[in-house]
Amino acid sequence: MGNALVIRRNTQLAKAQKALRAAQYVRMSTDLQRYSTQNQAAAIAAYAQQRNLTIVRTYVDEGRSGVRINRRPALAELIKDVQSGNTDFEHVLVYDVSRWGRFQDVDESAHYEFVCKRSGVKVAYCAEQFENDGSLLSSILKNIKRVMAAEFSRELGVKVHAGHCQIAGLGYRVGGSPTFGLGREMVDEEQRSKGRLAKGEYKALKTDRVRLRLGSDEKIAIVRWIFQQFVVERKTDVEIARQLNRANIPNHHGRPWSYLMVHYILKNENYIGNIVYNRTSRRLGQKQVNNPDHLWIRTSSVVAPVVDQDLFARAQKIMTERYISIPEDQMLRRLRLTLGRKGKLSSSIIKNAPGLPSPACYVKHFGSIRNAYKLIGYEGSRDCRWFDVRDHWTEVLSKLATQVAEALRTDLGIRLNPIGDGTGLARHGRRKIISFQVVRKMAKRTPNHVALWRAHLRKERSELCVYLRLNDSNEVVQDYVLLASADTTTPYLTLSDGLLARHQAVRVDTVSELIRDIKARFISANRVSPTRPRRKNKRKKPSRPKTRNVRARH
Repeated sequence: MGNALVIRRNTQLAKAQKALRAAQYVRMSTDLQRYSTQNQAAAIAAYAQQRNLTIVRTYVDEGRSGVRINRRPALAELIKDVQSGNTDFEHVLVYDVSRWGRFQDVDESAHYEFVCKRSGVKVAYCAEQFENDGSLLSSILKNIKRVMAAEFSRELGVKVHAGHCQIAGLGYRVGGSPTFGLGREMVDEEQRSKGRLAKGEYKALKTDRVRLRLGSDEKIAIVRWIFQQFVVERKTDVEIARQLNRANIPNHHGRPWSYLMVHYILKNENYIGNIVYNRTSRRLGQKQVNNPDHLWIRTSSVVAPVVDQDLFARAQKIMTERYISIPEDQMLRRLRLTLGRKGKLSSSIIKNAPGLPSPACYVKHFGSIRNAYKLIGYEGSRDCRWFDVRDHWTEVLSKLATQVAEALRTDLGIRLNPIGDGTGLARHGRRKIISFQVVRKMAKRTPNHVALWRAHLRKERSELCVYLRLNDSNEVVQDYVLLASADTTTPYLTLSDGLLARHQAVRVDTVSELIRDIKARFISANRVSPTRPRRKNKRKKPSRPKTRNVRARH
């Protein structure tokens, strides 16, 4: 949709001219409302013509719900432009109150209008029967309209949800693409097939319905193999996903498998012929909640079963036994009994002990494994002081990353942004350029052994790696090691003094020396001047060639 008049932003206009300029905001809820924005623009244009206003800006949200502002970039841009104070208009024209938004909290709708009014921009609702002039009548009617707009979305959501539940109760598919090994088939009112639906396709008519159908024989065989491996071979979700990825078998999205995808297949009743709907719900963009069992809509025998009922029931029993829920005193009691049988405790012992919750479960309930150990009177042999100072070293890495980023920006004009907790620097939020890691010194077996530091290699490799090697007590930084991304298949990298030359690493003692070497690497790689930042090359006028002492070159 083109603007009636295009004016560059930040243009200073006379106050009288600015008062006759307006921006229009139009919104449609779904892509099916193809002509909604054109109809709104026509009514807004008629309103502007009656009041001698010129539309100089257009903000459009197409296919956006009016319940929340986070997914309405045009309205967010409008509010941002108004708050900046650099707008070239003093009016915002909207078709009606509902197009401004169907916010469930009417105060939110009033807030965005107040932001415009505070910046000297008036909001007008062109199709409403009242003028938005701040009078008592207009304020009452406007607030009623806001409540009606919010209530319309709420009632519509209730009706749509009830309709979906009814359709699912008849055995039809409600929702998007199904899981692995299943497909969708569109049928008419007489249950006659109208063809399979591919990913991203949906039914054309309201009277049509969608049924689940089995996929290819190869995918069905893979689903049966997953259940066989889980129930009979006693493989875990992670092991099954690894075997599928090693065999280069993609999932239904064409991507590698994860243990969550395998877990979802194992608990999906579609594979025994049932459709289950309303297990979870999310009303009007709110947080998704798990519904109780009596609210589930379950329809049996709607598709040919892929696996046997007994095999599926055994899989559910195994998953139920793995994910047990017991009180905290019982968790400690079982942990104490395991200690009496094994004589010691560790994460692997807890993980493999039958009837014992996972280590992550103990961390969730007691804060850490060590806290659970203390409650049963057990002190492990492992030195865990490192976990108590992790926050300290995170702060050290964050400060170092900030220093390096500031030095590169000031001296070389290179802008790198810290990632997360300061473990790296990236350019424009993309691939990590520099990573930082604290490396502890390993205990020597004998006094004659060589000092060793072992660094864990992260999955996301960076161009430069900075390792902070600690001293014998692992309390103070001893020195810094800088090297390019290590090309190795092992998950660890040994950083002893004798191996630094093999890794082509540089060891320095201070932060200033480290920053100097980092800048030197950027200068060498990018040929950047170390004295001033890089600037965009400006086109210069060609100089007139000199006529004297010109020699031809052959």
